[in-house]
Amino acid sequence: MNITKEKVLEALSKVMDPDLGKDLVTLNMIDKVEIDGNNISFEVVLTTPACPLKEVMRKDCEKALTEQFGEGAFNMKVTFGSSVTTTRLAGAQLLPEVKNIVAVASGKGGVGKSTVTANLAVALAQAGAKVGVIDADIYGPSVPTMFNCESEKPTVTTVNGKQMIKPIEQYGVKLLSIGFLAPSDGAIVWRGPMATSALKQFISDAQWGDLDYLLIDLPPGTSDIHLTLVQTIPVTGAVIVTTPQKVALADARRGFSMFKQGGVDVPILGIVENMAYFTPEELPDNKYYIFGEEGGKKLAEEKEVPLLGEIPLVQSIRESGDNGYPAALKEGVLASAFKSLAENIASQVAIRNATQEKTKVVEIKDGAGCSV
Repeated sequence: MNITKEKVLEALSKVMDPDLGKDLVTLNMIDKVEIDGNNISFEVVLTTPACPLKEVMRKDCEKALTEQFGEGAFNMKVTFGSSVTTTRLAGAQLLPEVKNIVAVASGKGGVGKSTVTANLAVALAQAGAKVGVIDADIYGPSVPTMFNCESEKPTVTTVNGKQMIKPIEQYGVKLLSIGFLAPSDGAIVWRGPMATSALKQFISDAQWGDLDYLLIDLPPGTSDIHLTLVQTIPVTGAVIVTTPQKVALADARRGFSMFKQGGVDVPILGIVENMAYFTPEELPDNKYYIFGEEGGKKLAEEKEVPLLGEIPLVQSIRESGDNGYPAALKEGVLASAFKSLAENIASQVAIRNATQEKTKVVEIKDGAGCSV
């Protein structure tokens, strides 16, 4: 059979994207198709560089072409590119080049939310995504320590006559935190309006540039910071971090409710269960459920959202946080867990962008609050 571009596209139109439920041709995910005799080459443009399904798609494409042209009738060369999806309109006044804004939240302190955020950011960057982090925990900033840049100070540049803060860059991730601007040994004693003003400045007066994902590391609980975030920019989705025990899950439900209540309506991308079990590094197959078992899974099922990942408790994660070299940069069970988490969150962002309307900025009248 004579191989043509049209017949190749006809065959590939039978290959489905496992996440989006549509074929690759309809989704405009096939590009750079070239035919040279019986040699077929093309590029699959993924919705994220952190896609975990590359090998599945490669095999499905080969199967479809074999059904079209016959076994051994062609040589296939497929490459993978990426174009991260977004629901944000071009030319937005705030963060115009940021495709997705992901809030990382928890109802309770001490569940490892900042550790999850830092390692998620690094894992996404390692996959090839352009990533930034805003440390919105104004009273307890931890990003400078976790990224080993406590002594760094952001610089200022002028853009179109306006002075803009340039984020610190470390491990391929752009960072802003009040910890870069305040003495490391001093308490930040600010009233609510001062804290929310700092967050607004990190959003409106910083030169973030082109980002696929901007992660917002929120403080625990539900506060002015959370309301300021959703009132200032449209949040693509929220990730809720919890640990397995009952008290943490109760607070996680409150955090979940804050984003889902009427008037806010920020999509929940899923639940992350941190400290899911203890694993000795020398015995990686041993799991000890010291905080309870499957609490995050049960919460995800209750709320009908994905369980994005179960992050084990390993001694090195504490060491990595203290020395500022995230576990996602190393090898081992933790790096694998954060790689899987990054892939799952990136997939959920792509599904959210393909199936739901864009998030709107929340409008809350002065003096009004949100009950959770």
